[in-house]
Amino acid sequence: MEIPGEYTEGYARGRATDPERAANYVAHTTVGDPLADAMVVDLDALGPEESSRLIRLGMHGDDENALRDAPATVREFFESIAEPPDWVDLPSFLPGCRMFHRNTRLVLAAMVGGVLVEGFSTNIARSFFLTGKLRDQGIRRLKQNNRHMLEIFMPWGMERHNDGWTHSVRVRLVHARIRQLIANSNEWNIGELGTPISAAHVGFAVAAFSARCLQHLEKLGAKFNAEERRSFMAVWRYSGYLMGIPESILYRDEAEALEVYRIGLVCEPPPSLESVVLASSLINSAPLFAGLTERQARRKLAGYIAEVSRALIGNEMADLLKYPESDARGVLWRFRVLNRVEKLMNLLSQDRSRKNVNLTTILDVSMFDNEGISYKLPDHVHAEESSQY
Repeated sequence: MEIPGEYTEGYARGRATDPERAANYVAHTTVGDPLADAMVVDLDALGPEESSRLIRLGMHGDDENALRDAPATVREFFESIAEPPDWVDLPSFLPGCRMFHRNTRLVLAAMVGGVLVEGFSTNIARSFFLTGKLRDQGIRRLKQNNRHMLEIFMPWGMERHNDGWTHSVRVRLVHARIRQLIANSNEWNIGELGTPISAAHVGFAVAAFSARCLQHLEKLGAKFNAEERRSFMAVWRYSGYLMGIPESILYRDEAEALEVYRIGLVCEPPPSLESVVLASSLINSAPLFAGLTERQARRKLAGYIAEVSRALIGNEMADLLKYPESDARGVLWRFRVLNRVEKLMNLLSQDRSRKNVNLTTILDVSMFDNEGISYKLPDHVHAEESSQY
């Protein structure tokens, strides 16, 4: 097995903890997405307009012959995801959808304050930092993330050609294109860092978006039953499959997802400077993302988000990410109390918009364009020099 230089020490730690899972995780740090990677190479040769047209045909075309003149790699890619795996049971996704929409605001808090910053503690931060997508275009990036989440948790959103399905596949193609751009940029050392946006990192991310998110939701006071919990995991599992995660590192249930997350943190090197910068960018982008533009109000909310985040991720991780010093004791208790009070006020209010606060919130912070979903792919490794996608 080829072990990237930065994973040598982590792999040794992982072997002492769980040899089989550690070997599997580190092996996937050198794996990309062969089908998608081959496809974007051929699409790149065709130019952006033809590339977008073929992707749209693959995403929405019901005609089996719609892609007959497309490169073989394009046909093979869409044929590979035309039918869901045997383990997908679309009706079983509905309880997870209900749970998501009942707790939307808490899901957003869990993602921004917990899951995403923990994800950036890994070497995936180096890919994001290099492209500048979060650093320079953080609001748009967060809104795109939320749109993806919203669509996969819409009832029947994960049926083929529906928006949850297409957004998941779109993420996969964007990852493949960025992987290609980084590999061609001479700014990435594969021998040291492994493959950019590797299968290990995407597998880790989806394990965190699902199982780790559930843990944070419980801390924030969300309520859900065992069926909703399993369903939430199942939705993310199928989305992860469509995002190109090999089944060799794609979790089967919550317990396995937590193991992928745990062994990933063990095998990853300590948070880098890029991790610190991106975590700070994420926390400080959140107030703008929520619509606050006045400086003092933004700083106050960012400080509160950092306190909640520290309480979620723990002092050790927060210190590694250079969070401001604060006492996290009682922070989550106060958060839960305030959330219950606000929920009660919304129930008692005669204002309809307050009664639909979860839906209104997720719509306000999600990326919706008049043109609908874009199938453009990035055309430069640095986000500020790339056409918008």
